[in-house]
Amino acid sequence: MTAVVVEHVTKVFNKGRPDEVTALSDVELTVGDGEFVSLIGPSGCGKSTLLRLVADLIEPTTGAITVAGKTAGKARRDQDYGIAFQQAGLFEWRTVLRNVELPLELRGLGRAERRARAEEMLALVGLADFAGHYPAQLSGGMQQRVAIARALAVQPPLLLMDEPFGALDEMTRERLQGELLGICAKTGTSTVFVTHSISEAVFLSTKVVVMSARPGRITAAIDIDLPARDEAARQSERYFEHVTAVRQALRGVPAESAP
Repeated sequence: MTAVVVEHVTKVFNKGRPDEVTALSDVELTVGDGEFVSLIGPSGCGKSTLLRLVADLIEPTTGAITVAGKTAGKARRDQDYGIAFQQAGLFEWRTVLRNVELPLELRGLGRAERRARAEEMLALVGLADFAGHYPAQLSGGMQQRVAIARALAVQPPLLLMDEPFGALDEMTRERLQGELLGICAKTGTSTVFVTHSISEAVFLSTKVVVMSARPGRITAAIDIDLPARDEAARQSERYFEHVTAVRQALRGVPAESAP
């Protein structure tokens, strides 16, 4: 089953008013099971809007979206995806463990089961020893790992991420990129990832989707076929070829014209 299908989606904000804005125009996108798809484009092109549409946080003006074969609304109600934003969004008065337990509480799981699941997710992101800490006691990178653990707690088939590493320093960012890929490989989770970073998109993705300036449209979808996702891959000729291809696509250069 396909993880996400976006069909002829347009999103207009403030429709019919003087301040009407068309954020997205006739967007079509398919995310296959197990794929890691990054959305990249200039600021204001609608990347985050598209992610919020998939999450059913807002509704499309026209078009249709399905997640795991369901409408976006039903997928949200069934908790068929996890979501993480640039800010970790942790509750300061809850311990790390209880932050991760939160979606499981909302799902009605019993105390023992949600504790066991939360502990499993914290071990997965390397934070088992910090279960009793509070968010203020953690670094920014650790908080983001807690947010990822929370997003994965309900074992969703789809992970939606909106620049989750954007506020982190480069070394922390690269380390978390590797950890995220390891988590996705272990869980088989499909991922839609919004980023402004070409290098991040290429390193993480099986496919990079390039969007135009507003109104956002998909102008290119570039398959990434790196043989490995490690430090050596970041220095490989193939990696830099993909970086160049994405950069050229962002500039509007046809693929056949790219060096």
